[in-house]
Parts: sequence; C-alpha cells; structure tokens
Amino acid sequence: MARKANNSFFLEEWLRTVSGSSVSGDLVKQNSAPSARSIIQAWSEIRESLQNQNFDSRYLQALRALVSSESTIHVADPQAKLLISILAFQDVSLPSESYTLVLRLLYVWIRKAFRPSQALVGVAVQAIRGVVDDRRNLQPALVAQSVLVSGAFACVPSLSGDVKVLCLELLCRLLEEEYSLVGSQEELVPVVLAGIGYALSSSLDVHYVRLLDLLFGIWLKDEGPRGTVTYGLMILHLIEWVVSGYMRSNSINKMSLFANEVLETSKEKYAVFAVFMAAAGVVRASTAGFSSGAQSLEISKLRNSAEKRIEFVAQILVSNGNVVTLPTTQREGPLLKCFAIALARCGSVSSSAPLLLCLTSALLTQVFPLGQIYESFCNAFGKEPIGPRLIWVREHLSDVLFKESGAISGAFCNQYSSASEENKYIVENMIWDFCQNLYLQHRQIAMLLCGIEDTLLGDIEKIAESSFLMVVVFALAVTKQWLKPIVSKERKMETSVKILVSFSCVEYFRHIRLPEYMETIREVISCVQENDAPCVSFVESIPAYDSLTNPKDLFTQRIKYEWSRDDVQTSRILFYLRVIPTCIGRLSASAFRGVVASTMFLYP
Repeated sequence: MARKANNSFFLEEWLRTVSGSSVSGDLVKQNSAPSARSIIQAWSEIRESLQNQNFDSRYLQALRALVSSESTIHVADPQAKLLISILAFQDVSLPSESYTLVLRLLYVWIRKAFRPSQALVGVAVQAIRGVVDDRRNLQPALVAQSVLVSGAFACVPSLSGDVKVLCLELLCRLLEEEYSLVGSQEELVPVVLAGIGYALSSSLDVHYVRLLDLLFGIWLKDEGPRGTVTYGLMILHLIEWVVSGYMRSNSINKMSLFANEVLETSKEKYAVFAVFMAAAGVVRASTAGFSSGAQSLEISKLRNSAEKRIEFVAQILVSNGNVVTLPTTQREGPLLKCFAIALARCGSVSSSAPLLLCLTSALLTQVFPLGQIYESFCNAFGKEPIGPRLIWVREHLSDVLFKESGAISGAFCNQYSSASEENKYIVENMIWDFCQNLYLQHRQIAMLLCGIEDTLLGDIEKIAESSFLMVVVFALAVTKQWLKPIVSKERKMETSVKILVSFSCVEYFRHIRLPEYMETIREVISCVQENDAPCVSFVESIPAYDSLTNPKDLFTQRIKYEWSRDDVQTSRILFYLRVIPTCIGRLSASAFRGVVASTMFLYP
C-alpha cells in the first residue's frame, strides 16, 4: 500500500520533498554509491563487535556507513536479528548515537522486506521498548526513530494483530509522554508524522482515535512543534497518502471513522490549521478516482465532509459575510497561508463566498505581502538597519508559498469564475485597489532605495512582478465574465475602464509580452472604443499635471523629488499615451486640451 503512494520507500523523505522543506533529516551524510565491499565490511564490523561485546569507534563507524547508504542497501532478516541483539544488550554501555542508527537500519529492513519474520518483529518491538524504558539514552532523535519504526511495523499487512497492537501502544505512549523532545527539533517532525501515518494505515482500528488525537493535538501543546506552512503541507500530503490507501484497500470503516472524528466534529483539542490541511489532503486523494459502487459513495461522502470543513475554516476568517478579516494576529496569518497553498494543491473545490474571500485576502496579504513590506520600510527608513528587512524579503522569495503563487492565482481565478455577481464585484474591487496601492507605495520605495539599496529593491520588485502576473490572469478571467453580449453596456464599460486604470498602475512591472495581457488589452480597448463615456472616464483618470511634476504629499517632502527620475510614474503615463490614440476619436477637444496635451509635452 505504501509503495504505490510515492516513489520512495521512506514516507518521511517524501513528506520533506513535497512540502519544500529545506531542513535535512539525514542522521548521517548520504552516500549514493556505496561499494559492495564497504557494505560487507560494515556488517562484518558490527558482527564482530557483538561477538566481542566491544562497541568501539569502528562499530559506530560501521553503523554510520550503512545508514549513509540506506537508499540502496537491503537489510535481510539475519542482519535484522543482529541489530535486534544489539538493542537487547542490557549490561554493556553503547554509544548513545548507536541506538538511533540501529533503529534506522531496522526501519530500512521493514520498509524493504517483502515478508518480514513475524517473530522477529515481535522481538524487535520488545527490544525497542527496553531501550525506551531505560531513559539514560532517551534523546529526541531516538524517540522520533522509535515512533517511525513502530508505525512502520504496525502497517505491515502480514503481521499478526497482537504484534501490531504492541507497536501501536508503544508509538502512542512515546508521543504522549515525550512530545516535548520531538517538538524541540524541526528535522524530526516529518519523521514523527510519517510514523503516525504508517500507524493510521494499519489494518487495525485499535488506538485509531488516539492516533488522530496525537496528530491533530500535538500542535497545541506548550512544548510541542509550532504550526507552519511547511508542516501544514506535510499534514496535507500525509493524509492524502493515508486516505489513498483506505480507498485502494476499500477500508470503508476507516474512511467513515476519519470523517466522523476529524471532519464532521469540531474539537477544541485539535489545531485548526492541521484539520484544515487534512481536509485538503482528503480532497486531493479523492480526485484520483477509484472503483464504483458502495466504495464510490463512501468516497463521495468523505470528500463532501472535507469540503464542508474547508468552508467552515474559511468562515472563521471571514466577518460580516462579505468582508475579509485581514490578518492582524499571529494565528490568522499562518492560517491564511495554509489556506492559499492548500487550495492550490488539492485541486478543484466547490465554490463558496468564504473560500473566494479568504483566497483573495491570502493572495493580497500573504502571497504578495507588499503592503506590509512597503509600510515597514517607509517607517524604518533612515532610523533602523536595512539588514533584517532584506533577510525578510529574501526568505519570502524562497518560501514555498511564493514559489506556488501561480498555482494559487489559478485556484483564485477558478473560485472567482463560479462566484455570485455580488462577490465577484467585491473581489474585483479588492484587486483594483491592490493595483492602486501597489503603484503609490512602490513609487515611494523605488525613489528611496534606487541607487542606495539596489539589491533589496530588486528583491521587492520580484514579488511585485509576480503580483503583476496574478493581476493579468485575473483581469483576463474578469473579461470572460463581463465582456459578453448578454452583459449590460454600463457593466462592460465600467469593468473595461477599471482594468485599463489598473494595468496602468502595474505597467512598470511588465517586462515580457504575455499572451493573456495582450488578449485582455484587446478586449477592453474594443469595449472602450464603443462609447464616449468610458473613453472620457479613462482619460480623466490620468494624474493631473501638477501632481506629476510637484506632488504634495508627506513622502516627497522627505526627499528631493524629481519627476523625471520617477520611473514608476513614467511607466504609468506612457501606458496612457499608448492607449489614448486608440480612442482619441471619442474625446472632445476640451477634454484633450485639459487633460492630455500638457502631459504629452511632459513625456514627449
């Protein structure tokens, strides 16, 4: 079951990869091409150490050599028996690191074995319990590997129920008693999650709710791990993996139990972000398509419960029905980030107003947090060091949330296309306001940083350029909704003018010839050309001559302002001067003379 879900024998490695985690979980540096001779020599060293009861540096080095080759080696039953014998030693002092390495090799054994010895697994569990109960060697890595291997044992189909119960009991006890050790090291979290995932995939129902309580409750513990987008993605794909297994094996009872305990019941002891990401994982798993009949009905019910849970969480972040609550606390920001990345990963989700509004807020405040960046820099300029803010921007550029901004924008446009007219209008205005603010605020930052902090300015503009792509894709989706024959002329004209004005605001960030951009421009200009009113409205939106050459605001009072150096403003005006000739026949002489003429001479 596990091997079909991903291309790796090791679930924790897959979770690191799909979550974009940059933290390595290797116990030792991996060796991709070990020689057969070195592997044989390592096993020989371990066997000799056991026979002589002399566990010196050569023994430890042999264990490290084997673990460094874990992706390519196979551990046979006789070798597993050798490792278990080491764990069972009571009277000999072993290097504390060796216990963790031995457990890792037992994990390699159980994950790659076709039909492991049931008796050997039972002995292994007892040996692991003995090591754990002897708290002298209880280190975070040892706890995590114990959880991992116990879970891996529990999901082996050929093992008896009694052995699986022992494994599940050990795993649950470890997490309930030692969660603070696990939460102390970031690289151990995917190891523990994988162990829980294996355990949830066990054929037994015993301890199932207890496992769910651990998975969704550990994030609220004082000394447990903190919820992040990376961990959220691990939960999403872990549940995808687990639920896909239920669907393939026709585990209807497990699907029903999961839906009842996690999706259909609100529990205060469960972290909201974890439940939300789990719901997204269920949706992603259900899109794969499985057999028909009773199983298909159960999958449909499970997906429906997951979508309702997603909408419920969205409703938490929305106030007064249509107004998005912008993130003002440390809790709301991470949840919005999870919201955005989850909808991008899980595929199509039924449209609803809370989903659309939350996704809009997530895009404008978390994926493209330009407003926060601009405000922070303007307030601190000349007063505080730039360094910490440079690091903040760099970290955002490397974050998985920003890297998937295209997929998030696609999910946003899909939600928009299915929304009610009222909610479409609300979201459109949020995007057009974002464009206006982007223009006004980036003018300030560009004037402040240009020639002084060019590297920082370049990084900020990478975020702004990505937001430009989002605006273009969204604007095209808007034209497909409103620039149709059945739509009133007033609505079409209003929409066209707003798109043109918004495009003028983000023109500075257009560096490539986008087909979506050209298609949108053609559509809206064609609409504007049909009537005098939208032409005049667009032309009158040009900033006045006085405001171009001598703006009266607090920002320009802080610097020596020269309009010819204001590249952001110049890009906007040049956009107007390219568009105006397409509808100049609709302009009156007075409108042209009063608004356009002076600006044309300013920008020849």
